[in-house]
Amino acid sequence: MGNRGMEDLIPLVNRLQDAFSSIGQACNLDLPQIAVVGGQSAGKSSVLENFVGRDFLPRGSGIVTRRPLVLQLISANAEWAEFLHCKGKKFTDFDEVRQEIEGETDRVTGANKGISPIPINLRVYSPHVLNLTLIDLPGITKVPVGDQPADIEQQIRDMIMQFISRESCLILAVTPANTDLANSDALKLAKDVDPQGLRTIGVITKLDLMDEGTDARDVLENKLLPLRRGYIGVVNRSQKDIDGKKDIKAALEAERKFFLSHPGYRHIADKMGTPRLQQVLNQQLTNHIRDTLPAFRSKLQAQLLALDKEAEEYRGYRPDDPSRKTKQLLQMVQQFSVDFEKRIEGSGDQVDTVELSGGAKINRIFHERFPFELVKMECDDKEMRREISYAIKNIHGIRTGLFTPDMAFEAIVKKQIVKLKEPSVKCVDMVIQELINTVRQCSNKLECFPRLREETERIVTSHIRDRESRAKDQVLLLIDLQLSYINTNHEDFIGFASAQQRSSQTNKSQSSAGNQVIRKGWLTINNISIIKGGAKEYWFVLTAESLSWFKDDEEKEKKYMLPLDNLKVRDVEKSFMSSKHIFSIFNTESRNVYKDNRTLELACDSQDDVDSWKSSLLRAGVYPEKTTTVESETTTTTDNFSMDPQLERKVETIRNLVDSYMAIVNKCIRDLIPKTIMHLMINN
Repeated sequence: MGNRGMEDLIPLVNRLQDAFSSIGQACNLDLPQIAVVGGQSAGKSSVLENFVGRDFLPRGSGIVTRRPLVLQLISANAEWAEFLHCKGKKFTDFDEVRQEIEGETDRVTGANKGISPIPINLRVYSPHVLNLTLIDLPGITKVPVGDQPADIEQQIRDMIMQFISRESCLILAVTPANTDLANSDALKLAKDVDPQGLRTIGVITKLDLMDEGTDARDVLENKLLPLRRGYIGVVNRSQKDIDGKKDIKAALEAERKFFLSHPGYRHIADKMGTPRLQQVLNQQLTNHIRDTLPAFRSKLQAQLLALDKEAEEYRGYRPDDPSRKTKQLLQMVQQFSVDFEKRIEGSGDQVDTVELSGGAKINRIFHERFPFELVKMECDDKEMRREISYAIKNIHGIRTGLFTPDMAFEAIVKKQIVKLKEPSVKCVDMVIQELINTVRQCSNKLECFPRLREETERIVTSHIRDRESRAKDQVLLLIDLQLSYINTNHEDFIGFASAQQRSSQTNKSQSSAGNQVIRKGWLTINNISIIKGGAKEYWFVLTAESLSWFKDDEEKEKKYMLPLDNLKVRDVEKSFMSSKHIFSIFNTESRNVYKDNRTLELACDSQDDVDSWKSSLLRAGVYPEKTTTVESETTTTTDNFSMDPQLERKVETIRNLVDSYMAIVNKCIRDLIPKTIMHLMINN
């Protein structure tokens, strides 16, 4: 019966295991246990059934064990089984035990052969067993069956590793003898977490199915792949025996005769077989519990002291005490405030690794979305020249002027400044939306108190809305200030004398920045025809002069280089079937952009990525397409007249002046709008 002086250890650990399972957690204590690991059809179920002496485990195609089964064997005078989830109900018919395991598995995992890490606790009392606790884990599988997810192999591996990686867990690695031991899934997993083989026990099944003239003697004698705790061979019933309801007692007798009569195993027959395995496991688990007990006790004591300290605060607790309620309310509101500040300022205790949120998203709005929206408001070059020519002619009236009129410059500039109101107000709206999203995320901790959560959200959101109107008023005031006085004495303004030299200087500065890398990242080319392989993902590199893409991020195999001259960006509506967000690049002169394609459609995983790429293209000089109505297009064609050289020079001069002055205004607005929003809304 193993170590008699320590016999009560296994039942004691069983009671702890039941207690932790019933409260739904393990209290961060690694209980000593034996985990059964093996590939599908390795014979794990047969080994466990031989221990009990009864057929009680589900059998069939696919994964048989789909939830961990904590099997507690307890030596007793009578025979029955109990489930932790069916307290007080005794099962004497083991067919009912099988049905209960199947039903409880389907209840949690569904009937689609999925898996779950939530264990089923089964306790079997019998005069034929030794005190022993085993955890039967799902069999390692390679191919999904039925409706199983495609990553079922990884899910099972992760679940097994969750158990066997604990130092307190002994690993029962079950391997069939009719497969190459070097390819054993169970031994490979055990080796990953126990490279010295100190806590792995090897079980070799199906010894009777080996090819004639071969045996597993070297393995069983611990010579081939040595383990500290050695190997034990067993012979289970065949599938034919199971289907024919062959008695397990008869099977155990046949197993004993097999080892006594086999020439390769006769000399070690007393160390082989299911009864010997059960005895060894009982002894090993008892010794293992004894060895881990001191560390286990000290860890338990430390946790008990911590819980006592926490419980001390509630010793005089009265639920109806108003001061308690007030204190709790204040603590929750204070926590909400702290969480909100952390999400905006950064350094949160729970950092999101999936997407941007809170302050990071507002930062992107300020420095990527807002500048992009400003540029979208800029006038098309041809349209701008046409407006300037009309302004000059209308100012001169019936006379032909000799000089370039100041009023034309001022009229065009004011028209451009007014256009900045829309993106500035939109920037406030985007920040408001992100603040409200942040409020909702922070209020999740109050979900136990729905009325408090609702009231907190209402108060904070109404305050944000109140600050919104003030911020918008201030933003519009900033634009009105720019309109009120056109400062042509600004130190950055080029002035009339330098206006004509600006074009050549711009060209020089652009050529010097050609090699500067602006952005790198993965993008999908969406409009490759199916004949040529369909949509593909490439590594893109954007510089001030070109957009190149490579096979991968090592940038060794370049697929294409696209010059940025005459390119523009336009939005593409997301298709119903696609989860990708798409934008396209096209040539303003209607030339092919990429091979025989008029446009280059690029796809990202999120709208944020699209906005970020468009902002980077903007820095490289690739501007968004201007959406023009049919009326304006027809007007342009009918009024497309040729200007005389003198008028052309005046238009060019004012065009350069407007560019120079609007650069000053844009720089100022890009700086002041975020500051205004920060001061009036976020800091407040």
